[in-house]
Amino acid sequence: MTLDLLKRDGAPAGTSAPDVSLCPFHGDKSRAQHGERKTLVLTGASRGIGHATGKLFSEAGWRIITCSRQPFDGERCPWDSGTDNHVQVELSDHRALPRAVAEIKERLGGGPLHALINNAGISPKAADGRRLNSLTTPVETWMSVFHVNLLAPVLFAQGLVDELKRAAGSIVNVTSIVGSRVHPFAGTAYATSKAALACLTREMAHDYAPFGIRVNAIAPGEIKTDILSPETEAQLAPIIPLHRVGTPDEVAKVIFFLCSEAASYVTGAEVPINGGQHV
Repeated sequence: MTLDLLKRDGAPAGTSAPDVSLCPFHGDKSRAQHGERKTLVLTGASRGIGHATGKLFSEAGWRIITCSRQPFDGERCPWDSGTDNHVQVELSDHRALPRAVAEIKERLGGGPLHALINNAGISPKAADGRRLNSLTTPVETWMSVFHVNLLAPVLFAQGLVDELKRAAGSIVNVTSIVGSRVHPFAGTAYATSKAALACLTREMAHDYAPFGIRVNAIAPGEIKTDILSPETEAQLAPIIPLHRVGTPDEVAKVIFFLCSEAASYVTGAEVPINGGQHV
């Protein structure tokens, strides 16, 4: 049964309604309606995978606390939120992260944190739009990419560990297929940062397990977002076994699974979401 079916408010004619005890989505939604609302901290929520993830969790009744370098935009936000649930921070500046963590802790008010999703990531290109490889990437670019893509997940998890403990929560790091192969468009700094994040996920799974906190990663392949041009999509789709690129919603559903009770014995995994591109 797909999550789309599970998300229906009613059941098809002639069938019984879904058993919320068997469905993580409806179970969370039902508990939220009875005052047991879960909380998610999400970085990189303004577009693409992060935007779809925030929308899905919100539909399941979760409270969403977002972090990004952009101010809160109520017109673009599809879920019930506001400035009280948004922390503006420049993730490439590691000195700003402790302040962001402190603001999140203040908003949580000592309550539990059920999920931390480290989705924010940057992949700079050269001034002319070309891929930055290991010969052409400036040291400043290396530093900013690793601060956002690797160091920020470390510091957010460290800073929010007490809140995650209270919920026996879940951490999901968003890696990428480019962490395991050379990609024609993704830069070297981005690719190596995602490979490092995959390794970090295994280390964190080991370190956080004694506290009941699960840590996993997802590795998306080619996903249809605003930055994927029709020309690039047409070039990539034929080499994917499913002969199409994925959607942000398809990625969000896997993230939701990893943060749910359905994945209660899953930790240290990196789940590929790429239409078979890795095989």
